[in-house]
Amino acid sequence: MAGVDFSQLPGVPLTIEGSWVLHQMLRLRRPLDPGVAGGALELLARLEGENSAFYSLLGHKGDLMLVHFRPTPDALNSVEWELSRLALWESVDVVSSYVSVVELGLYESTVKEYAAFASQGVEPNTPEWQEAVKDVMARQAQAMAPRLHPRIPDAPYVCFYPMDRRRGESKNWYTVPMPERQRMMHEHGLVGRRYAGDVKQIITGSIGFDDWEWGVDLFAGDPLVFKRLIYEMRFDEVSAVYAQFGSFYLGIRKRAAQLVELLSGPSRG
Repeated sequence: MAGVDFSQLPGVPLTIEGSWVLHQMLRLRRPLDPGVAGGALELLARLEGENSAFYSLLGHKGDLMLVHFRPTPDALNSVEWELSRLALWESVDVVSSYVSVVELGLYESTVKEYAAFASQGVEPNTPEWQEAVKDVMARQAQAMAPRLHPRIPDAPYVCFYPMDRRRGESKNWYTVPMPERQRMMHEHGLVGRRYAGDVKQIITGSIGFDDWEWGVDLFAGDPLVFKRLIYEMRFDEVSAVYAQFGSFYLGIRKRAAQLVELLSGPSRG
């Protein structure tokens, strides 16, 4: 890569995308009649089998969080409509939601491949360049297929939060040269790898879809690992200098039958 002028190359890292994701945060206004709640069990159980999960939230931001992973945005939208037609939907308020798509960022591959293209004299954004990029993306998508369409982990706790990269007056992630961004992301990833046995992380992209740029889901058997992981990551350069975070949601996994039982119980007010 020595001698490659990255300022003359595209600054956007390559990404590959997979499942579409919707988070729905709900507030229960009143307990449901047992008949109404029971009538929802069939749909909730089917959605669970189709890669949805339900969580009881801690704190004031909502009572429930429903998480849906689907292969297309149309399938995701169908879930919204199916839920909205349930009688139980008249007893809840959707206090927040988040739309995104599973995203694998290819910083290291981008730097390597762009440098190779440049050394071969391939001009950016020409048909030859686009064909070479398409080939890289196809290879990466095949190699990472299991990570593009994951099942929601069967873990008792989830932490979800949206985030941005800073675009302020003094620090702007999007003006940092590609190799520097790649270096920082590599160091950032090393922290996450140390927790790989304790937490499952799924990153989703939301640029153009929602108010933040990425969503992060962490799944674990012990919620304290969320605090330890995120705290340690705050000390690496990419987080300390360039990260901005939205609201955090901490949830406890509930199966469909357990969710119906919660909905039929006393309201949290």
